[in-house]
Amino acid sequence: MEDKAIEQTRIALIGIIVEDINITEQINDVLHMYAGYIIGRMGIPYRAKNVSVISVVIDAPQDIISSLSGKLGMIQGANVKVQFTKN
Repeated sequence: MEDKAIEQTRIALIGIIVEDINITEQINDVLHMYAGYIIGRMGIPYRAKNVSVISVVIDAPQDIISSLSGKLGMIQGANVKVQFTKN
């Protein structure tokens, strides 16, 4: 019987504050590339402050989460933070 390594995944919450509404298409394009790992997402437009807040929950290997958050963080006008589960 062959022993196959099981790739470890983690659950993470990626918080995105969108300070420039014109970048939402770029953000959606990046999120679409990782759609297979995304458990759910919620977007909240806060019109009084002219920002949007997006929460993305993902279950993926550490390197995938880092890649996604890095690509999102490179988009000018987006502020991105990641919170991981302890395990």
